Amino acid sequence: MKMKIDPWGTLDIEDYSKLFDEFGISPIEDVYSDIPSPHKFMRRNIVFGHRNYNLIVDAMNKGEPFSVISGFMPSGMVHLGGKMVMDEIIWHQQMGADAFVGIADREAYAVRGLSWDKCRELGINEYILSLIALGFEPDGHIYFQSKCDNVKNMAFELGSKTNYSELSAIYGFGGETNVSHMISTLTQSADILQPQLKEFDGPKPTVVPVGADQDPHIRLTRGLAHKMNMLRIETREDNNGNQYFSIRNKSAPEYVLKQIKKHAPGKSKVFEGHVDIFGTDDFEAILDIVRQVELEAGGYSFVPPVATYHRFMSGLQGGKMSSSDPDSYIALTEDPKEGAKKVKRSKTGGCVSLEEQKKLGGNPKNCSVYELLMFHLIDDDKQLTEIYDECVSGTRMCGSCKKYTAELMSEFLKDHQEKRELAKERLDEYGLGEYRKYVH
Repeated sequence: MKMKIDPWGTLDIEDYSKLFDEFGISPIEDVYSDIPSPHKFMRRNIVFGHRNYNLIVDAMNKGEPFSVISGFMPSGMVHLGGKMVMDEIIWHQQMGADAFVGIADREAYAVRGLSWDKCRELGINEYILSLIALGFEPDGHIYFQSKCDNVKNMAFELGSKTNYSELSAIYGFGGETNVSHMISTLTQSADILQPQLKEFDGPKPTVVPVGADQDPHIRLTRGLAHKMNMLRIETREDNNGNQYFSIRNKSAPEYVLKQIKKHAPGKSKVFEGHVDIFGTDDFEAILDIVRQVELEAGGYSFVPPVATYHRFMSGLQGGKMSSSDPDSYIALTEDPKEGAKKVKRSKTGGCVSLEEQKKLGGNPKNCSVYELLMFHLIDDDKQLTEIYDECVSGTRMCGSCKKYTAELMSEFLKDHQEKRELAKERLDEYGLGEYRKYVH
């Protein structure tokens, strides 16, 4: 039975390796050795998979332009699950990415039925303040979908390249799905493609850090990026087995093929609907020419978006973390004392008695307390390894571990909330001064 991924459901993945086979996601190990200064989520295999992340790694290593984009639906309190995405965005920004964050108020309006004012209130107070407090720099771009003309206009264009049948196949939409919900999926695709628009210096590799439940958006947008492009490059072989490139015209003006021939290396010949290029194996040179010619003709020449995929955190009581169950998560706006209490009440991987744990050891792989340390509270890999080893050897008891973790959580929340207060005075730096009236 195939796995069903629903961006608005409560996905619980027991075997992440199934995503490699069923959805074409690649393991992060394929590119890990080339990543400069990998994020701790990568080092710890919390980021477990990717689509074409090699494009981002190449850009990092060569000092070439790339961007990062992700978004947040403002439908409730921001918790540690949302912090994971924020951390990944900020790390990419620090690595040189032009960073974009979209507040998906169109999605919240269509899917959750929230008012526009409520979307903006939650967007500012829950998500944007925490994003700034965590270190997002003002040279990035934070925006609300409903206020972004680029995104709204692009969503309209993308709508001409898809239909109900395709959206139904990807998302499982039925006859009861409202049209605004469908439009919100195209709006998210527009979010993802926005960093490649002319005003942001055109086509470039763009990574979207997401949980595996968001992969339908990635698949849709990758397909739409191809459909929006005027030209397609195909690698072919002649009758003698020699490789050549065939540039196929999908929707470009007729003169474009002659322009490609004019600039192409090697020998080239123009046919009706395509131009073939012989005597060169330099794909990158051909790609640069095709991209430039398409841009000059008014096209987009999008690079299909890249994605990284991270594992989900468990709920504090085990099972899934759910925004509808406050006992399953810790919010970034939680009272530090209450956050510490939740840690102390959380499920561990310990044995039923101290004697048994000393003899058999604990199971940190099935412990929500250890997850808090691994995902958020300890940056030092050596220290984390020591805690793991002490747990499995039976020398570390759950009570003392909970107490230590609760203290770290309280300290983190206190520090983060102080920085959130400072962030309230910095909205103008981020071009968000008009939303100051929603701050509380």
